[in-house]
Parts: sequence; C-alpha cells; structure tokens
Amino acid sequence: MDRILYTAMSGARQSMEQQAVVSHNLANASTTGFRAQLHAMRAVPVEGDGRLDTRASVAASTPGADTSPGPMTRTGRTLDVAMKGDAWLAVQAPDGSEAYTRRGDLQVDGDGLLRSAGHPVIGEGGPVQVPLGAQVSLGADGTISAIAPGQGPDALVPVGRLKLATPGPDGLERGVDGLFRAPGQDGQPGLLPADDDAKLISGALEGSNVNPVETMVSMIDVARRYEMQTKVMSTADENDQRANSLLSLS
Repeated sequence: MDRILYTAMSGARQSMEQQAVVSHNLANASTTGFRAQLHAMRAVPVEGDGRLDTRASVAASTPGADTSPGPMTRTGRTLDVAMKGDAWLAVQAPDGSEAYTRRGDLQVDGDGLLRSAGHPVIGEGGPVQVPLGAQVSLGADGTISAIAPGQGPDALVPVGRLKLATPGPDGLERGVDGLFRAPGQDGQPGLLPADDDAKLISGALEGSNVNPVETMVSMIDVARRYEMQTKVMSTADENDQRANSLLSLS
C-alpha cells in the first residue's frame, strides 16, 4: 500500500488534535483569567526502507500557553481581583499541591475558606480562612482585611495575605486540571516563593486572552486541512484500486 496513506492519516490525526485545542480555547473565550493553549505541528521525514523525499509525517506538540494579559474589567466587587504584570495567585490543587492561576473571582464558602473556582486560595500560612459573615476587602499587596458582623469601619483588622508569585525564566506548565505549576524535578511540581512586590487590582477581573475571531478562523482552517488530508487518502485508495485493475488485466 502506498505510504502516502500513512502520511495523510498522520496529518489528519494531528489536525483532529489541533481542532480539540482550538475548540477548548474557543469554549473558554469568556472564562475569567483563562490562558489560551498553544498547539504546533512540524513535518518530519518518514524513516525506514520505504523512505521517499516526497513523503513526510507530522509531529504535533503543545509547547505551552499564551501568557499575554487579558482585558481588565471593573466590577466593583470587593472579592474580585486582577493580578498586575506577571503575578499569579497561589491555590491548592485537588491533589494537595500548590498551583497558580490568574482567575480572581474569589468566593467564601460555608466554612470561611477563600476559594478561586473551587480551589482553596493559599496565603502565608496555608489556605486562607476568613470570619464567617464578615465584610472582606483586599489590598493592592494581597492583604486581606475583615470587619466583623455588626461592627463599624474602625473595627477593620487584617486576617491574612494572599500568596502572589512571579514565575522565573522557566515559566509555568499547564496541568490537565487547567491550573499552572512551576517546573520541578522527578516529575514533581516546584514551588514559587511569595513575591512581596507583586500587586493586584481589587474590584476588577482579568478576562480570557483568547481572541474569538482569530480562534474561529483557526477552527475553519484546521477543518479544511483535515478535509484535504482525507481527500488525499481517498485519492490514494482510488489509485491503488486502478493499479490492481491494470495488473489483473495484464
């Protein structure tokens, strides 16, 4: 069988995987603090006895995420925060490890834990807990202050501080849970130190950095490339059938 079938099949498979990445980005175009996932493909020569200069296979990779900032929106809500610059908010992942996110629409659960998209927010001494029913406010340096129920503004007291971290030159790696982690050793995530100079904006949210128009155009482009690959496979199959017919006649 002509090896063009294998090369076209590899291209179609990688196009399907790229379509999944593009669809995921488009579905999160309105998700707070979302970072678009990148996808890249490159041509590699076919190895082996049947190698031909006109044949090439496809290798795909996900090199990381687009870390460019998203648009800022003022909400006026005291528990909405947007990180400035390269700062990231530390949260506790489901497996107990420390992870990082740019999602700042914080909530206080029934136990008083401060959460981001369901993940406990980490402070100086672990997950942050605030008094139930208290009026909570956040400072530009991540300081958490609270006013107990029934108390006036003079009763404002600090109850903790958010851990804000800035990635190093190695950046961050996206996990399958959508959270980011610092590169570590032996497959274990690393820990970033708290950055005392990191700042946030209270009463604002950072939106997704996905461009819906560009993503939609990319989705159409990937779909057309997939159709092209399937057409190549169909043409190769027709050529094989014709060649078999000629051989049978001879």
